Amino acid sequence: MTTFRARVPYAEAAKALLRDTLFDAAGELLRHRGWSDLTMADVAAAAGVSRQTLYKEFGSRPAFAQEYVQREVDRFLRAVEDAVRDNAADPKAAVAAALEVFLTAAKEQPLVRAIVAGDGGDGLISLVTDQAGPVLSEATTRLAVCLRRTWPDLPDADLRIVAENLVRLAVSHAASPSPDPAVSARSVANLFGPYIDVLLDSTP
Repeated sequence: MTTFRARVPYAEAAKALLRDTLFDAAGELLRHRGWSDLTMADVAAAAGVSRQTLYKEFGSRPAFAQEYVQREVDRFLRAVEDAVRDNAADPKAAVAAALEVFLTAAKEQPLVRAIVAGDGGDGLISLVTDQAGPVLSEATTRLAVCLRRTWPDLPDADLRIVAENLVRLAVSHAASPSPDPAVSARSVANLFGPYIDVLLDSTP
C-alpha cells in the first residue's frame, strides 16, 4: 500500500527555508564577531539576500534577535528532552545526560558565547537570562513537561522545582564553563538524581 505524505505549501516551505538560511548566517557570523558588531546588512549579505528581504521578514533587528534566540533554544531543548527520555530508568543518568548535551553544545554555540562575553546589543542577553524572560520561562516549562512525561507518577510541583533549578544551573554553568562539561553535568546530577529517586520511591 502506498503512503502519501501531505505536501507543505510552497510559500510555507520557502518561508521556512529563508528563515533557516538567515539564522544560520547569523550563527556563522557570530563565530567571528560579537552581536553588537553584527548588522542586518551583514546577515543579509551572508545569507545571499537583500537587506530589504530580511527586514520584510522580521521587521527589526530586535525581532530578528528574539526569533534567532528562540530557534537556538528550541534546538537545545529538543536535545535535552531526548537525553532525559533515553535515560528514563535512571534519574541520575538522565540529569547528567541532559546537562552534558546542553553544556557540550553551549561550549561551541555562538549565541551562548555572545552571552558569556557580555555582548548584549539590542537585549540579546535579557532574552536568555532575565528571570521573567520568555526564553528562560519556556525552557523551564518544557523541561517540566518532559519530566512529567518521563515520570508521570511524580507530583507536578516537585517536577517544576527540579526543572526550574536545572535550567538555572545549566545557564550558570554555561556562563562559567569547566574544561569538561561531563564533570559539571555529573556534579549537578549527584544533587538532583537522588532527590528524584526519593520522589519515585515514595510514590504509591
